[in-house]
Amino acid sequence: MRLKKLALTGLMAGLVLYAFGQKNMLDSLKVPEPKSFITHHEGHFNGKAIKYRAEAKETYLTDDKSEPVASFWSVSYLEENTGNPVNRPVVFIFNGGPGSASIWLHVGFLGPKRIVIDSDATQDDGAPPYPMVENKECLLDVADLVFIDPVGTGYSKAIGKGKDESFWGLKEDARSVAQFIRLWTTDHKRWMSPKFIAGESFGTTRAAAVSAELEKDGQDLALNGLILISQALDYAGSTSSHFNITSYFTYLPSMAATAWYHHQAGMGLPLEDFLHQARQFAYHTYLPGLYQGNLLKPADRNAIVDSLAYFTGLDTGYIRTSECRILVPRFQKELLRHEGKTIGRLDARFWGNEWDQAASEPTLGDASDYRTSSAFTAGFNQYLLNDLQVDMDRPYLTGNEAIYPKWNWKPLPKDTGWEPSYVNTAPDLGMAMRHNTALKVMVASGYFDLITPFFDAEYTFSRNGIPTDRIEFEYFYSGHMIYNHEPDRIKLVGLMHKFIEKP
Repeated sequence: MRLKKLALTGLMAGLVLYAFGQKNMLDSLKVPEPKSFITHHEGHFNGKAIKYRAEAKETYLTDDKSEPVASFWSVSYLEENTGNPVNRPVVFIFNGGPGSASIWLHVGFLGPKRIVIDSDATQDDGAPPYPMVENKECLLDVADLVFIDPVGTGYSKAIGKGKDESFWGLKEDARSVAQFIRLWTTDHKRWMSPKFIAGESFGTTRAAAVSAELEKDGQDLALNGLILISQALDYAGSTSSHFNITSYFTYLPSMAATAWYHHQAGMGLPLEDFLHQARQFAYHTYLPGLYQGNLLKPADRNAIVDSLAYFTGLDTGYIRTSECRILVPRFQKELLRHEGKTIGRLDARFWGNEWDQAASEPTLGDASDYRTSSAFTAGFNQYLLNDLQVDMDRPYLTGNEAIYPKWNWKPLPKDTGWEPSYVNTAPDLGMAMRHNTALKVMVASGYFDLITPFFDAEYTFSRNGIPTDRIEFEYFYSGHMIYNHEPDRIKLVGLMHKFIEKP
């Protein structure tokens, strides 16, 4: 009898725990109202006084059952002293990663306020306070701006029955961003507005994929232009790894530019003249030699070794030991080893002092990252609190390292067979441009970018079915984040200004 009572008591306790667990699960699936913070401002941009409204808010994406599955965080800047905004251009803006929020383009380049870092790459950003100023070159005089944070970045996250991982993939990400753009366009009644996308790094990979996605799903949304900053459409040309012949070839001119900047090669020549030589060597001598491999004649091999030394500033013995195949991380360590300096990768103008001088690759990370990132993070968080009056219950994730190892790089669903290859969304862009003959593209590249080399942009856009007559190439004396060099920040925003206004 006592055993039965114990069993009954245990069963009841189990049912209570089960019900409690079910309630917690249901509570976690409840979707609160999306948060929205609206503020009004005035600024002076490109010589014009502009009144504008800032909308910092959550937008809920839904699944095929119309149930909310993701919250997209965005900050929109909308001019208020325009009579009819219908024909006013809109620029949708995001960074890359994957796993990066739009903070860098937001307060580094295109937002109404910007953080100021050392333009000449000679000083560390140090500790707060950091200078933050009105961005007098902000594009609000010609266009409304929408900064987007995909799921897992900023304040964006999966909600309800949604899961973060279902948005963490090449195609999944593009579909969700395309859905957000359509929702924003409808909510703001802007279907007739000229529309542009500005992306940086993986944000350019995304931009090409989104341009194709926007033509699908029975709701075609045509773009007027893409602004690709530090493009990364075909990863074969921006992945420095053993046995990837394409990367040895595409990175060589950027190594030459870097050696020129640090006075290790090309002395007495203008940079453009030196790079013209590097391009010719890369196409006509270096690439054929790489493909010949051990079949290369000794005299031809010696000539390539001497030429690589001429362009990179590296010792011929080191080049010969490397089999004429110089990986970028090794180049970062080797170029200024004699000075005890390790150069940056995002921006090779930067350098750091590392303890391990015998290492073959950088050991502290990227000098151009750790010497600038604190200023961006502090400045943006203070801007959210003070200017935009944002009050959220979670931290703003500028970068989410959890995303990358879980990212689905396949251009197909996870359960679909696929022969591995490098990511390439350039054909998506080619298809979108042929469907939409008004779609134009600006490609902006920094000479000292050792992540997404400028030569790879030329190589990528010469292939992949892309109509080259609608591509504008622009070059800058800077790195991956072009706007970190003040003269080039002003130059690039001026070119974007003209690009948006051009019929």
